[in-house]
Amino acid sequence: MKKVSKLLAAILVLSLSLALLAGCGQSKSEQPKKAAEIQGTVTASGSTALLPLLKLAQEEFQKANAKVTVNIAGGGSFTGQNQVAAGSVNIGNSDVGLQDSLKSAGLVEHKLVGIPFVFIVNPGVTVDSLTPDQYVGIFSGKITNWKEVGGKDQAITIIHRAKSSGSRATIQQVVMKSASFTDNAVIQDSNGAVRAAIASTPGAIGYVDAAYVDKTVKGLAFNGVKFSIDNVTSGKYPVYTFGRMFTKGQPTGAVKAFIEYATSKEFQEKYAENKGFVPVTKMAK
Repeated sequence: MKKVSKLLAAILVLSLSLALLAGCGQSKSEQPKKAAEIQGTVTASGSTALLPLLKLAQEEFQKANAKVTVNIAGGGSFTGQNQVAAGSVNIGNSDVGLQDSLKSAGLVEHKLVGIPFVFIVNPGVTVDSLTPDQYVGIFSGKITNWKEVGGKDQAITIIHRAKSSGSRATIQQVVMKSASFTDNAVIQDSNGAVRAAIASTPGAIGYVDAAYVDKTVKGLAFNGVKFSIDNVTSGKYPVYTFGRMFTKGQPTGAVKAFIEYATSKEFQEKYAENKGFVPVTKMAK
């Protein structure tokens, strides 16, 4: 019996030794890997309406990812779409859907946020609200004086965006519909520039996304309904669109990580409404 016990003990020791040797000899590829640190450069261009939110996403994302650089520029929604299709940037930010000419370019849409737009006027304008027909009349050039819509005797100056602008395309689709914009207007290249020009031009009117409305200008109601997040989500305030981020193919690496952060529930619920946007999870469609 003693011999059998010694033999079993020897076998047990040998088995343990072989197991230890096998563990020591495990290749590096077989060992658990640590999550790779995100690094690289992310470039984006396009919608100026989205800049207030995306600049904030840029700052917060870079704080958490020290080896990533995010560069975001404006230029207009269609510019963003064209540049990402051409490979000039990683992300094309847009507040309009993909243009027909790029539908075969392999672009992938990532819905970011709801973007409400507000018509703004110089603070000296006494009108507080306009009907849809009155907005069409002004921006088509048929109404040229504020007294025609209940205001004082003052010429109307239209200040808005170029044809490459997603903001302009949204107003065309939602408000103007089949009517055309008048050419008798001052064109600016960004929402911020529109706001600044209206603030300093008596009798001026234009439109910006809600994030740009401040005390330097006066926001108008649309058909008696003032802009608010609740009025957008309830369907009472119809002047809005979706903010989108387009990539050429499915994003990877730092680009994917940045898009996932900007569209995350954590980021959107913390910052979107404070910047005048509607979290995409709250949008009806």
